[in-house]
Amino acid sequence: MSEQSNQNSLVSMRTVEIAVALMFLVFAIVVMQGSIKLGSSWGSDGPQAGYFPFYISLIILISSSATLIQAVRQKELSNETFVDKGPFRQVLAVLIPAFFFTLSMQLIGIYVSAAIYIAFFMIWIGKYAVWKSIALGVAVSVALYMMFEYWFQIPLPSGSLINPLALVGIQ
Repeated sequence: MSEQSNQNSLVSMRTVEIAVALMFLVFAIVVMQGSIKLGSSWGSDGPQAGYFPFYISLIILISSSATLIQAVRQKELSNETFVDKGPFRQVLAVLIPAFFFTLSMQLIGIYVSAAIYIAFFMIWIGKYAVWKSIALGVAVSVALYMMFEYWFQIPLPSGSLINPLALVGIQ
């Protein structure tokens, strides 16, 4: 692997494999403990509630242990790049706004959040005109509102902090 690629490397394959194996180990142990509390043996009337989860988590525990041992032993994985800084920034450019969209959906509702989210991405990533972005964001939100609230009569999240649609008399 080239020296330039290693300089742009954010994290190595070995580090990621060790971290993921450790996370699965913890997950398996937690599930096994819960299964033991429920009963993980074979009862007089068949398997107890924790029987299958216990053995599935045992398989996960064994597999993740093998992965962890393999990742610790392989020194050449420390030179392999898992992700470079550039592609990771592109992932964060989508992930961070999606996180705030999810948060705002709980606070101000799905329709207003969707309009802001769509307009934001059209302006920022798509480089569209502001008025076109806002118009399309509002149009999509109105279409979603008509489809779910009016036609299907399925209420979607309207916001716990403030309900902007209630301010204009819609909800």
